[in-house]
Amino acid sequence: MIRRAIYPGSFDPPTNGHLDIIERGAKMFDHLIVGIGVNSEKAPFLSVEDRLQLLTECCSHLPNVEVMSFDGLLVHFAKEQNSTVLLRGLRAITDFDYEFRIALANRSLAPDIETTFLIASEEFSFLASSVVREVARLGGDYGKFVPEPVARCIAARLA
Repeated sequence: MIRRAIYPGSFDPPTNGHLDIIERGAKMFDHLIVGIGVNSEKAPFLSVEDRLQLLTECCSHLPNVEVMSFDGLLVHFAKEQNSTVLLRGLRAITDFDYEFRIALANRSLAPDIETTFLIASEEFSFLASSVVREVARLGGDYGKFVPEPVARCIAARLA
């Protein structure tokens, strides 16, 4: 039986913290799908196409990782991909409160799908895409927070 998991998120932009969870998750599962959730009601910083390309490039060293986008309920996407595990990262207790409620809602919608949490590595425990966006917009050094391809893309986006 193949252990298949989905690591969902907006990844807007992808950060070193995201990549850390992806690399660790790739060791835990036979197949890890990085699922970029599309929310048509939000104006993203980077396009879905950019995020797909960037995450594919950043994960190219991980043969069991696939990057996809999805629209709609995560549990529906998980069923379409024959995945019974959702992988989520936790940075702080505030993340746990939110993620706990989402995990319970997902379990109510799809009792056969489990949520697994990975604690963020210490050096990434403060890092969020919103922090990267804010630092970038205000002219700060965001390069240490994101993989090199993402830094180049952000620089081009802000130029």
